[in-house]
Amino acid sequence: MSISPTTSMDECLEVQHRESKPIQYYLVQVKDTWTRKNRKPLKNKNKRLSSAEIHECTEEKGTTWTVVSPIVFTYQVIETQNLLDPSNDVLLTGHVRDPHQLQVLQSNPRRLKRFVVMDETVFKLYGSQVTDYFKSRNVLHRILSLPTTEENKSMEMVIMILNEVHKFGIDRRTEPIIAIGGGVCLDIVGLAASLYRRRTPYIRVPTTLLSYIDASVGAKTGVNFANCKNKLGAYIPPAAALLDRSFLQTLPRRQISNGLAEMLKMALMKHQGLFELLEQHGQYLLNSRFQSSNVDSTPVAAITTKVAIVTMLEELAPNLWEDNLDRLVDFGHLISPELEMKVLPALLHGEAVNIDMAFMVYVARERGLLTEDEKLRIVNCMLALELPVWHGDFTLALVQRALAERLKHSGGLTRMPLPTGLGRAEIFNDTDDETLCHAYERWCDELSSGLR
Repeated sequence: MSISPTTSMDECLEVQHRESKPIQYYLVQVKDTWTRKNRKPLKNKNKRLSSAEIHECTEEKGTTWTVVSPIVFTYQVIETQNLLDPSNDVLLTGHVRDPHQLQVLQSNPRRLKRFVVMDETVFKLYGSQVTDYFKSRNVLHRILSLPTTEENKSMEMVIMILNEVHKFGIDRRTEPIIAIGGGVCLDIVGLAASLYRRRTPYIRVPTTLLSYIDASVGAKTGVNFANCKNKLGAYIPPAAALLDRSFLQTLPRRQISNGLAEMLKMALMKHQGLFELLEQHGQYLLNSRFQSSNVDSTPVAAITTKVAIVTMLEELAPNLWEDNLDRLVDFGHLISPELEMKVLPALLHGEAVNIDMAFMVYVARERGLLTEDEKLRIVNCMLALELPVWHGDFTLALVQRALAERLKHSGGLTRMPLPTGLGRAEIFNDTDDETLCHAYERWCDELSSGLR
């Protein structure tokens, strides 16, 4: 016997003492009321069946209810061109997937509202275009320009954004916050949106290569805390990430190289073809800033960014909340957070990651996972991409401290991704101190001079 809204008090007491086997309840909504059912009901247009369930188990000590509530996030990563052209609807409605919802939005006489956060450097370059875009579309808007650097990546900046959002006023479901900038900007705004009214949709518009292929396509948001990188954060993906490679043409060369580090990470972990493209065309990508020309025989910029995004999504989509801590995308991210925070702002994120990857390539070679030729090809590719492969502050003590910290937060295992060839990798938990020391000595001997 289950307890329903019509069960009497005496019957409730009888059930309390009698039931002991777990009961699986389905949840059905009729009109506006949800009710438990211990059998899955047949489909009926007047009833709505939830994907959630409640499992109830009554024992002598009391009752335990287990709630099984699948959370599904659907978000889009959209490549587009001329995003800031007033004739392009993507910035305003690209995140809307439901045709009916889009029709309602377009027919609504009320003016659209958008709150936009832009990195201050990006604002100097594109602020007038963003303003003109919204004015031409008759959109009520507020643009907040902020210095979204790694040094300022803090809860204080999140609160500053939320104060301005609150003063401007937005609808919690239909007026997404828009972030335009690099990875730091996207991370900060994503966290702010996830906190405002517990979850307000937001849109990512990456303007650096690193954020284009990395920060924009996943679910992570975060800020630095207690001198630790991204110590506070949430897993809330954007409603959409809008990718326009034309933003990359105004980047300094160093920022292009910085983004190539994350692209190389995916190549080494998953895709030999991508590695070979970077090996052969790295200088072209640096020189062209990923802008395609009419004379290109091979659209290298389009191919490399697409492969990097696809391989990244393959790893992120089935593990969006990092329930599984074995992650190939952590390659280059075991030691680099400690290094990056220690020397801030001397190294960009991708540069710190590449130094970590270069050391791990030597660890893989020491373990016999890579041949000497493969090791040299990887290092030479890194140097050709104008990435650092060694740093004086990347000490053996730093390595040991970072890996000890890793053990604390990774279930007692190092979960060390290592290449086992070009475009192949596995995760290892058995790299001993002797191997690390030998790899470190050889790494320093061969690369500390900066020579190939």
